[in-house]
Amino acid sequence: MKVRIALFGALRDADARGFIELDAPDVCTIATLRDLLREHLREHAPHISANLVQRSAFASDDEILHNHRTLPDNGKLAILPPVSGG
Repeated sequence: MKVRIALFGALRDADARGFIELDAPDVCTIATLRDLLREHLREHAPHISANLVQRSAFASDDEILHNHRTLPDNGKLAILPPVSGG
């Protein structure tokens, strides 16, 4: 499944397009996607802290998705870094 992750805040520095596309398993949780994103950034944007990805929230068009949730059927997500260090 192709997943498109919109980037916000400091994570926008990871890709000038403002999004990253990853290949994920058809049945995939947010926790697995978080790991895939950290691996991608380690190779393609090493200046982005893995800790920032760990502290960021994933969201669909409608809601925040916690680590146990599966990916939305449309494969479109946003990653929202913490604001003001929180």
